[in-house]
Amino acid sequence: MSFEEKRTWIMAVVTVGAYATYLAIILGRAESTPLTEVPYVSTLLWTIGAAIAMTIVLQIVVATASPKDADKKDQRDREIGRFGEYIGHSFVVIGGVAALGMSMAELNHFWIANAIYLAFVLSSVLGCAAKLVAYRRGFQPW
Repeated sequence: MSFEEKRTWIMAVVTVGAYATYLAIILGRAESTPLTEVPYVSTLLWTIGAAIAMTIVLQIVVATASPKDADKKDQRDREIGRFGEYIGHSFVVIGGVAALGMSMAELNHFWIANAIYLAFVLSSVLGCAAKLVAYRRGFQPW
């Protein structure tokens, strides 16, 4: 397994774990409070920050475990990375348009922020899934 594929696995697992943690905390607080009144900003920022830190730490650990592979990135890795990012960015656009629409409809900030966060999570997961499929099943650029 190439180092870039390991990085993709790390990103996918950490992203899903961080978002699941965020949802568990927010929904746990919502038992006694309406969902739109739950304090979410600090939890959102902490889970995003923790995910970034965890990704960096895990990539350092993997790079330390196999230092000779850490700097290797061939043409295939670059093309797969680009392919996955192009696919993942579609959800960023969808989330931006959804947030714009929600803003124009003057919805609660809670919904707008969570729509954007979900769009970033889906973007990351879809991009990682595309990369992993390309690594496992082969990649044939058009």
